[in-house]
Amino acid sequence: MKLTFGKWTAVPVMVLLVGSVALAQDPASSGSSNSQAAPATASDPTIHQRKENQQDRIANGIKGGQLTAGEASKLETKEAAVNGEIKADRAANGGKLTTAEKQQVNRQQNQLSKQIYKDKHNANTAHYGKNEVGQRRENQQDRIAQGVKSGQLTAGETAKLENQQKGINQQVAADRAANGGKLTPGEKAQVNHQQNRASRNIYNKKHNSRTQGGVPPKK
Repeated sequence: MKLTFGKWTAVPVMVLLVGSVALAQDPASSGSSNSQAAPATASDPTIHQRKENQQDRIANGIKGGQLTAGEASKLETKEAAVNGEIKADRAANGGKLTTAEKQQVNRQQNQLSKQIYKDKHNANTAHYGKNEVGQRRENQQDRIAQGVKSGQLTAGETAKLENQQKGINQQVAADRAANGGKLTPGEKAQVNHQQNRASRNIYNKKHNSRTQGGVPPKK
């Protein structure tokens, strides 16, 4: 059977083609923040999503050794400060943030985002070694990273845990510097005792009622 098409039949097809080309060229469809027509939710993540993204980046940095305990502690201290400010602003405004407050939080998160990138790409990395002390340190960092990733650890809790790890690391470095790069049996026992306390802290903070944003942890 022979099919014939009139001139008006081709019009809808042309409209669809033109529409497809326009969509492909629309910056909003690719997530560009320069588009004025795109709704805010399409180009700007929500406050909670932005916080979660930052925490995931920090968790990956801890897990991969790109962030030292000291760097992670500083980043999470800043994140905790932003979270505290958000909480105070919401309490003063019936649970909501004003447009100006949202913009301020976004600027703060932009600054924090740049700092996360710098810390993850600088020359400082976590060196654990294959000895017992190093493996214990790596295991603690992995547990902390998992707690950050899942939401079980708040920014404030993570900052305290990482600050504790930083103190242990500094002591290990000082002891090794004083003993030709090695630890005495007594020093190893002391480090192990400190890591046992840190381990209990990690467990307790991961299993208390506090979570990131007050939402159930991710599984």
